[in-house]
Amino acid sequence: MARTPQDVTDKELAILQVLWDEGPATIRRLTEVVYPGGGTSKYATVQKLLERLEADAYVRRDRSAAAHTFTALVDRGALIGRRLQAVAEQLCGGSLTPLLTHLVRAKRLSARERQELRSLIDELEQARKPRGERR
Repeated sequence: MARTPQDVTDKELAILQVLWDEGPATIRRLTEVVYPGGGTSKYATVQKLLERLEADAYVRRDRSAAAHTFTALVDRGALIGRRLQAVAEQLCGGSLTPLLTHLVRAKRLSARERQELRSLIDELEQARKPRGERR
């Protein structure tokens, strides 16, 4: 049975981060980034992690070239959402409010970040209004 997205290990997540940030990559490139100076044993580790990610449909392997390349199939935003929802379920009875409140209060937000949050709230409120009441 395939694992749920929140079951991605920290090292698998590190590989996904590289694929999200840099795009398709070979095992060698992923090893260089995730385990700098790691050598042959770390190459084998990355290869095994990719096999698991591929089996669970988190990545796709392109076998058309001599050096296979891997591409992330799971979207960063989707994985973030599922992981945050899992944390909310475990710690907050399913409510995102305590989780979001803590995150916003724990770190001082920049003016740009505050504006983005305000815009998001405005957008969500507009979407919930009946068509005739929208601005």
